[in-house]
Amino acid sequence: MHDSSALVLARLPSGVPIRTTVHVYGEGTLVDGEDGPTLVVPDDAGPIVYAQAAQHGREVNGTAVLRRLHDRLVDDHVTDDGHETDDGALTGTLVSVPVADPLTFDHVSYTTPEVLDSVSPNMNRCWPGDEDGTLHERMAARLWRFVRDADAVVDLHTGSAEMLTHTVYLRGDADCRRLAEAFGTDLLVAEAAGDDADTEWSERNFDGKLRVAASRRGIPTITPELAHSRQLVESAVETGVKGVIGVLESVGALDGEPEPWDGTVARNHLGRVTAVDSGLFRPAAGLAIGDSVAAGDALGEVYDPTTFETLQRPVADRDGIVYSVARDATVTAGATLVGVAERIDD
Repeated sequence: MHDSSALVLARLPSGVPIRTTVHVYGEGTLVDGEDGPTLVVPDDAGPIVYAQAAQHGREVNGTAVLRRLHDRLVDDHVTDDGHETDDGALTGTLVSVPVADPLTFDHVSYTTPEVLDSVSPNMNRCWPGDEDGTLHERMAARLWRFVRDADAVVDLHTGSAEMLTHTVYLRGDADCRRLAEAFGTDLLVAEAAGDDADTEWSERNFDGKLRVAASRRGIPTITPELAHSRQLVESAVETGVKGVIGVLESVGALDGEPEPWDGTVARNHLGRVTAVDSGLFRPAAGLAIGDSVAAGDALGEVYDPTTFETLQRPVADRDGIVYSVARDATVTAGATLVGVAERIDD
């Protein structure tokens, strides 16, 4: 069974509604009410999984993942490894929101223009939202009505082409860890939050992330970071589809078992090697995402394009895995040159 409904998230000053679409598969249905559609599931229904994409509007591969998943569920498609994913096989409910933030989606942007929301320009810093707050806070609060009923949440994001695909989960939360393993990326990133967070986490209001807000309320949540923002890339889409299917299997909403996971766990990605001055950055020859590096390894050179003077020879600040490399040569002071994820045994 598949159901869908338009959902008004908030309204612009002109009165124009900010609208998206909610899809429901399996045992749940959408019922229209005075305040928009609500999810209704039978008392004896299976688990509920909530999946959304495009909180940040330039991160479109997650949206493509949910479309591909829709095709497989509704059109009785079969995965490459033989798992049947027809709608009748769902012994639970999947709630899907392919465009969580239409404001950033229409601007192909990471945040909303200041004129629309100067207080909370990043939707992923204001969960669980506020029904009477700013535009983003109201939008988050409207979607939270679906999140709060879920047994598991998948918040699909994408990084740059030069960021290693990974899945972020709340460190120390066994249920979140199981979801991350079920999603199946080779690299898992364990992110601290709340009282256990580094100072930077608190200063950047990371408690307002959907993953953190939901996990701290007992709803296991993961954030897969697929490759390639702004582009629809087949390999990234297939990774996402396989991952969501693995999550559905892991919670018992879909028949089957996710593939056993055998990858690497790293700590939250604060291992940023930054530019000490502005100039041109030339990465070390052959440096690529996924490489293992040791503390002190050379990562490249930053130089003055007018005098040719070397300004910096950045080195790795820790042993770990290269998960990002700046490929735009022109860098400003403080810009991230290389990200190094530190392996941990979590």
